[in-house]
Amino acid sequence: MSQSNNSTDSYTIVIFRGSTAKPLRFSFPRSIVKRALILGVCLILADLALLSHYVIRTGEVWELQALRGEMLSAREQTAAFSTAVGDLKRRLLTMKEVNQRLRVMLGIQEVKSPDLLNGRGGEETPIDGSKAIGVIEPVENKVETEPQPDQNPQTSSSNLGSSEEKDFLVLRVKQELAWLNNEAAIQEQNLEVLTAAAEKRSTRWAATPSVWPVKGWVTSGFGPRISPFTDKPAMHDGLDIGAAPNTPVHAPAAGRVTVVGFDPKMGNLVNLDHGYGIQTQYGHLGKALVKIGQRVKRGEVVGLIGSTGHSTGPHLHYMVKVNSQAVNPQQYILD
Repeated sequence: MSQSNNSTDSYTIVIFRGSTAKPLRFSFPRSIVKRALILGVCLILADLALLSHYVIRTGEVWELQALRGEMLSAREQTAAFSTAVGDLKRRLLTMKEVNQRLRVMLGIQEVKSPDLLNGRGGEETPIDGSKAIGVIEPVENKVETEPQPDQNPQTSSSNLGSSEEKDFLVLRVKQELAWLNNEAAIQEQNLEVLTAAAEKRSTRWAATPSVWPVKGWVTSGFGPRISPFTDKPAMHDGLDIGAAPNTPVHAPAAGRVTVVGFDPKMGNLVNLDHGYGIQTQYGHLGKALVKIGQRVKRGEVVGLIGSTGHSTGPHLHYMVKVNSQAVNPQQYILD
């Protein structure tokens, strides 16, 4: 490129194509060249601005994605923690139920337990309209808990933003932790009371039924039922536990054998006197393995499962009496 000799207001570009060819000349006014340079600089600056903006936005997008990942991870961890808290709550409620049963067996507090199943077999007393007043109605054992937020945060907070949803989950976990802390303190106090009572009443504890006499399935609960023999309402005074024939029946507590015999309805039966006004009876046995006057310890075998007497199949009729009054045997079963 060379400047023209005729004018200083233009630039000339000369292109030589060889020794014999005539060179090409291009002239550009200086004003146009300056404008082109200014435009080029502006375009370069604009490109740099766009590039920097793109880099900044890309960083923000990556940061947002990282925040979303952290939010999702926090949400999953919070949900897992909430599930663990719920499991602890269920375990505390189970402990509470065990504490109530211990109170019953230690004579600290009277608590009625629910009748779980209807079933078959055993001695029963017909119920008609005139005697319906004496029927022991099943009582549903309800455990009150504090009001909880919606257990499904995905439905209750579907319209909330991520931050609000996180706050909702955190609040829910805090409420559950507060409940757990309060309930744990209550159960700890109950256990201290029960421990002190158990230490003072160790002898009575050894004589108090507390385990299943036989491992099986409950075929008939304690309380009113429809008789399998008359198809009419009847009062069932024990707990029927189904099991295979000749399955060992164990004493649920220490006691003395007071009855070994046969009854037309109960078949082969064994009665144990545990003292403190508590007696247990085992009916429909295939065979009794103890003698009158014999002392047994908790866990010793007193007989074998059978289907003798008034029975529809192999099972044990387990009865608990307190001061000669039949009570729900499940109040005296811990495991």
